[in-house]
Amino acid sequence: MSSEPLTITAAAPLIRSGDLTPSELLEQCLRRIDLYEPAVKAWAYLDRERARQDAAKATDEIKAGNYRGPLHGIPVGIKDIIDVFDMPTGCGSKLWANSYARRDVTCVERLRQAGAIILGKTVTTAYAYLDPPVTRNPWNLSRTPGGSSSGSAAAVACGMCLVALGTQTGGSTIRPASYCGVCSLKPTWGRVSVDGVLPLAPSLDHIGVMANCVRDLAVVFEVIAGPTLACVSQLDSGLDELELFRLGEYFDNADPDLLRTYRDALRTDGVVEQLTLPPGFADVPPAHLTVMATEAAGVHSARLDRYPNDYPPRIRELIETGRSRSATELHAASVHRTKTLRRFRKKLGRFTVLATPATTSYAPSAETTGSPAFNSPWSFLGLPVVSVPCGWSSDGLPAAVQFIAASDNEPQLLATGAWAERQFALPRRLPPVPTV
Repeated sequence: MSSEPLTITAAAPLIRSGDLTPSELLEQCLRRIDLYEPAVKAWAYLDRERARQDAAKATDEIKAGNYRGPLHGIPVGIKDIIDVFDMPTGCGSKLWANSYARRDVTCVERLRQAGAIILGKTVTTAYAYLDPPVTRNPWNLSRTPGGSSSGSAAAVACGMCLVALGTQTGGSTIRPASYCGVCSLKPTWGRVSVDGVLPLAPSLDHIGVMANCVRDLAVVFEVIAGPTLACVSQLDSGLDELELFRLGEYFDNADPDLLRTYRDALRTDGVVEQLTLPPGFADVPPAHLTVMATEAAGVHSARLDRYPNDYPPRIRELIETGRSRSATELHAASVHRTKTLRRFRKKLGRFTVLATPATTSYAPSAETTGSPAFNSPWSFLGLPVVSVPCGWSSDGLPAAVQFIAASDNEPQLLATGAWAERQFALPRRLPPVPTV
């Protein structure tokens, strides 16, 4: 097998021409699962036989001339808070581990219509919050893969699937993707339906995408967001204009070695200058916490009272924090969100993209999921974000840059991510196969 992960971009033309069948591609992924899964533990539920049946059907369809597009025959992982028909939605809970979904959520339904093969459910932290998962970082098993979309990031990094869906309420897509060395997209809030996804904080919850190149993100996003966007064609036509600004101050509070890696990666002519953060930005993290905790309490309070042992310490603490917040505090946080978003809209024109480190550090130890401090502001504001790997630590852990654009400007944002990917020119490689 190849030492570099296969991408949708590379696989789709081979599938269309018949040089690679969906069944052959699926078996490649299953072999990767056999190699990595005993140590990495990325999957909460795998349905090999159903995936094989779906791959065989896709193979027959393509041979008959019924090719549906670049996702036809592509194996996909789905985070285990997202409903997939006749698969359990465990949500990292012991009591929900055998709770089977009665329908596909909208984004999964659209993936199936595009011909994707749903391989199974990837591990999530408990209720998509900060309690550490069983999953390990494939680049160093003593480190966290991040959370809460832990299994999605690890599975894509290991080539167990070519793409995976995650979610983000604070930093749950961008952070694990960055720790595991894969690309990711958190779209504009509301751009991809979360109907059928277990909520954490409904006004902050986003569906996210992880893959091994930016073009793959664009392909998947066009499908799950609906047919109105032309992200892939924007990648093909290139950037007509780019204004790329670094954000400092708050985002300079990072591990010094990671900060050097980030700054070295962005030493290009495309970076115009550093942009000043709007007034009141330092108050965004506590305002985000107030909204997230209050809404999480609304979702989970009754169940926490009924099943207290099913809630580990950090999600329990979040719910208790939400219970203690007043209506006045929630209102103030909501007003602050509106004001801050208005200020960013003045800074973000159609061709303006912001850049920051994607994480505060390289992946820390497995007792944590790492800090979401650099990600939660964009979840709070609902702005779209793309992360792209940009370098490595001296001991082999990946770092990434995150790019932020105006609401609903995913085509420009993804084009910027593809530009950065070419600038960084990092070779794609799989993690070493672990020994158990």
